[in-house]
Amino acid sequence: MKLFNLLTVYPEFFESFKSHGLIKKGLDRGLISINVINLRDYTSDKHKRVDFKPFGGGPGMIIQYAPVKEALKKIKPSKIILLSPQGKLLKQSKLNELSAENSITFICGRYEGFDERIADNLVDEEISIGDYVLSGGEIPAAAIIEGLTRLTPGIPENMESINNDSFCDHLLDHPHYTKPNEIDGFSVPDILLSGNHNEIKLWRRKQSLGVTYLKRPDLLKNVNLSKEDDRLLQEFIAEHQEKKSD
Repeated sequence: MKLFNLLTVYPEFFESFKSHGLIKKGLDRGLISINVINLRDYTSDKHKRVDFKPFGGGPGMIIQYAPVKEALKKIKPSKIILLSPQGKLLKQSKLNELSAENSITFICGRYEGFDERIADNLVDEEISIGDYVLSGGEIPAAAIIEGLTRLTPGIPENMESINNDSFCDHLLDHPHYTKPNEIDGFSVPDILLSGNHNEIKLWRRKQSLGVTYLKRPDLLKNVNLSKEDDRLLQEFIAEHQEKKSD
């Protein structure tokens, strides 16, 4: 069982999160466990405050060191992650790495930030989900847990589908279609209706390479393209340029 600990000042935030989709399925099957910890339960302040004004002045309030340290004392050995805009940017490769951990603790910030001594002394690493600022770490923590739950065998119905998702091999996913065959004058590519699984596999690989080339060319730098991949990509580019010129 994978254990996710969540240190937060808004424990109620995660109630809905635990009640839907793969998260609920993982909890129901006993494959994951989510332990939500209210930081306010670990402060010595009579008003249950866990934040205070920053030394040196300035706007906002800072989460104090002591409540976080006391809360972490109650947790069994676990990888400690601080959700922070200063952290390393989250990528699928990091989720793959973290999926090997049996217990992960997320420290969710609020207000202006954390006492720097928390980052320096109490955590294993800092992670950011993007170059922007949110009001707290609850949404980033939920995003990471969602990503890790999808990688947990026994929770998704089809692990092959998970393994073929975007970014799993540094490429974006190929296009998908379903019924009807035609709608509003737009048709499903003939190859997908052919029943020729080898040709469909090649088409999907070509589309995956091509979509990545068009939308996230930076990702191709991380892909060791085979001669076949290079041929398919060049074929996609030629077809794309021909469509643009029509």
